[in-house]
Amino acid sequence: MEDYTKKLQNHALFKGITPEESKILMGCLGPRHCRKKAEEYILRAGEPTQEMGLVLSGSVIAIQEDLWGHRHIMTRIGAGDIFAEPFAAVPGSLLNASVVAAEDCELLFLNVRRLLTSCQAACAFHNRLIENLVAILGRKTMVFNEKLTHLSKRTTREKLLSYLSSQALQKGSLSFAIPYDRQQLADYLCVERAAMSTELSKLQKEGILQYHKNHFVLKKLEEE
Repeated sequence: MEDYTKKLQNHALFKGITPEESKILMGCLGPRHCRKKAEEYILRAGEPTQEMGLVLSGSVIAIQEDLWGHRHIMTRIGAGDIFAEPFAAVPGSLLNASVVAAEDCELLFLNVRRLLTSCQAACAFHNRLIENLVAILGRKTMVFNEKLTHLSKRTTREKLLSYLSSQALQKGSLSFAIPYDRQQLADYLCVERAAMSTELSKLQKEGILQYHKNHFVLKKLEEE
């Protein structure tokens, strides 16, 4: 058994499942383990997949690209999270986005149909695995809805403030780092990088925020 089974204990999909139980499940699910280098494509849009991916270390990004090379980052998936599960669960569906390694990463792929079919040998903790998957899907739905909130804003400035405000709330601090570099943030918010950089400079001059690379400090406005 690969040593990746130890990393499964920190993965949300295997919450409440012991190392011994994980090994039994691996025998049932027939996992595929691999490592990818930064910028390497993992899955490509337009292709079918029967597997969902688990990020054991590093991170990946889901992107949409048009024929002219314009890129839109849908989301970043870090260690402990999953990707491609909706498409793997629906036979015949094609991926609407590509998945690319954001950095060197270690991945595990599981056949979703086998995961959703509870086996006789490991019924109790296989059911736990399914419960964990449902919880993850619920959380991802909330993240997607949050992104729609940001994109629904009319201007680049409003999109930036919406996103940064939500990050501060999630981190519980006005000082925080975001998981995107400048170009990735522009792609995530569906705005031009130059226009976004201009707005960031304006916001900093106005005393609303300070930033250096991907680290931000938000300033609360003083009440009059």
